[in-house]
Amino acid sequence: MLKSQSVYRIDAPGKVTGETMYAGDITPDNLLHGKVVFSNQPHARMIAMDTSAAEAVPGVVAILTAKDVPMNGYGLSGPDQPVLVGLGSSNPHADISRWEGDHVAIVIAETETAAAQARSLIQIEWEQLPIIGSMEEALKDAVIIQPWHGSNVLKKYQIRKGDMAAGWDEADIILESTYHLPYQEHAFLQPEAGIGYIDDKGRVTVEVGGQWAHEDREQVAHSLALPEEQVRIIYPAIGGAFGGKEDMSLQIVLGLAAMRLHERGINRPVRIIWTREESIFGHHKRHQATVYTKWGATKEGKITAVSATVHMDSGAYAYTSPKVLGNFHLMVTGPYEIPNAHIDSYAITTNNVPGGAFRGFGGPQGAFAAETQMNKLAEALGISPVDIRLKNVLREGSLLTVQTPPPPGISMAEVVERCAQEAGWNSEQYSGNGGQSPISNFRSPFNSIQSLPGNPQTLRKGRGIACSFKNVGFSFGAPENCEAIIEIHGTAEIERVVLRHAAADVGQGTHTALKQMAAAAVGVDMNLVELDMSDTATSRNSGSVSASRMTFMAGNAIRGAAEAALTAWASEDRPAIGHYKYIPPGTEPYDAETGVCMPNFSYGYVAEAVELTVDIETGHIYVEKVVCANDVGKAINPMLIEGQIEGAVVQAHGYALMENLVVKDGRILNPYLSQYLIPGIKDVPEIVQSVIMEVPDPIGPWGARGMAEMPFLPLAPAIVAAVHDATGVWFDEIPLTPSRVVAKLREKD
Repeated sequence: MLKSQSVYRIDAPGKVTGETMYAGDITPDNLLHGKVVFSNQPHARMIAMDTSAAEAVPGVVAILTAKDVPMNGYGLSGPDQPVLVGLGSSNPHADISRWEGDHVAIVIAETETAAAQARSLIQIEWEQLPIIGSMEEALKDAVIIQPWHGSNVLKKYQIRKGDMAAGWDEADIILESTYHLPYQEHAFLQPEAGIGYIDDKGRVTVEVGGQWAHEDREQVAHSLALPEEQVRIIYPAIGGAFGGKEDMSLQIVLGLAAMRLHERGINRPVRIIWTREESIFGHHKRHQATVYTKWGATKEGKITAVSATVHMDSGAYAYTSPKVLGNFHLMVTGPYEIPNAHIDSYAITTNNVPGGAFRGFGGPQGAFAAETQMNKLAEALGISPVDIRLKNVLREGSLLTVQTPPPPGISMAEVVERCAQEAGWNSEQYSGNGGQSPISNFRSPFNSIQSLPGNPQTLRKGRGIACSFKNVGFSFGAPENCEAIIEIHGTAEIERVVLRHAAADVGQGTHTALKQMAAAAVGVDMNLVELDMSDTATSRNSGSVSASRMTFMAGNAIRGAAEAALTAWASEDRPAIGHYKYIPPGTEPYDAETGVCMPNFSYGYVAEAVELTVDIETGHIYVEKVVCANDVGKAINPMLIEGQIEGAVVQAHGYALMENLVVKDGRILNPYLSQYLIPGIKDVPEIVQSVIMEVPDPIGPWGARGMAEMPFLPLAPAIVAAVHDATGVWFDEIPLTPSRVVAKLREKD
């Protein structure tokens, strides 16, 4: 039996002392240094490239261009993006840069200085092409950015459920809104970096931060035209991922550099470290999106009909946009039973920065629209926002908008009730004033301008609540499995247990939780368990550390591997080795016409309540308290869960209030952390109360559900509801930067 236990993370000592090696810290002897040359062209055709001046720089070892890439195309949704844009490629479409972050060359030199100097001397002649910088312009299809696709609509889904005319007729109130959701930058703690070399068995080896080692291997092998067994991926320490490391950044170019140097008789490792500007400039973002939606409800608060049109900017390449859109499409109606639904969702190709996976994977955008609609309906009908949710949330026997029931173990109602209870939602002690008057006895100082004393006459207090649900694991028919190997060593007694697993630990404590589960599954003390992790040479495919899936999937795989190893141990095999591939219940893609499907095999459920203060003079918002009720099924390590809740809340806080990426005509205008602001220690909520609930998932390991994404989803709409409570103004666009808040409040006045 697995007991909940808040053990310290096994990687904590190395990270605290500085001994832990991230990819950028790996400095072998005879190291070469690489620099990526970006196109800096949102949409242009390469006419010519001259590298002669760059090659003449002392210390330059090699410059690799498109003609050096065997299979010049890659991508998680299909090979639509060139590894290197340029001439002489195997890819007929590789002469066109469709995004300013496209790579055109790799410079390899003895020093970083020489590589940087050479990079600046490469001369490229471009033919400018029309830049499609908005979804509205893209939808005209006057310029097709991906000619092989035939349209700028990359993907479309639709849902048709019930009788919309009847649904609108039954409604006593119909509420229409348009919501605009922004980009968000991942802002990894570590610099994006990696090292490529040929290992002692002749394999192209890349040590890099990622989220799915075997998928990285597959993409590197494809682009280099090598068998997968000739490519090895190793993950050292990883300083955050949040979906941003599912797609390629440096993996393929490092493998290409190692392979081409080896062919020239140069067997030296190559390291590339991106600056923060290069990282913001050169990898995908959370999708920007617009949602046009209409909701109908009876005067008692029962939803009768929902229609929505989703426009999601996928940028220049697909990345994971079809999958993100799938989640967005499902969650734009929230965790509610909707009898009549008409939903159309589009992923749209532009020349902007690609959108891709980011914590919540389409869920935050969908939740913002759904939860803000629910809060608006509650106000319009004079119903508590808690009560209106309880009237409509999914329960056992409910049907999703895709006309199938969620898997058993639905806890949405219990989570909403617990959140409201912990937040004192019905308590008369709450001191909010709904923006009616200044705060006379504010309990903690809030100076929106740090150098000036606060003015109580301009402070308004409010509170808001929102809830959401999120899939655990891959969705919509995507192949889903996870493998684990367990070895039991010893003679008469078990002396040590080795777990071999490919799961990445991207800072959330995955390896600690897996070690706890392995110990419980074998029935030994955790100290006897050794880990061999995140190396494709020693482990089987684990699937991605994403979709809140790894604890769920790896836990089931570990239980199966432990059972097999214990059976072998009982037969006196020494060492006793067990291998197991866990395959969960199947899922189904959307039906093209109706959207009918079984989308997911498991969900997590979350609700959040927010208390905040708005300075109506300066537009600054101070979040005092966030109560997050999260059903985790089984709390394997409560301390790690609290860390995930607090981390998600802070990241969502930035999304809601601060992070404003400015993109114009396909160009990022603020690729610096001095201009793209993320929460610092003085910006985060004063109190985050983590309420850990344990309603077992029937098929989860020991009942566990995934949970790491869930606390992100409802925070922004809860903040918007609280700001409305404080000021009487609804905000349909985030982030709520001070200038935006002041402008909207003045508009009201």
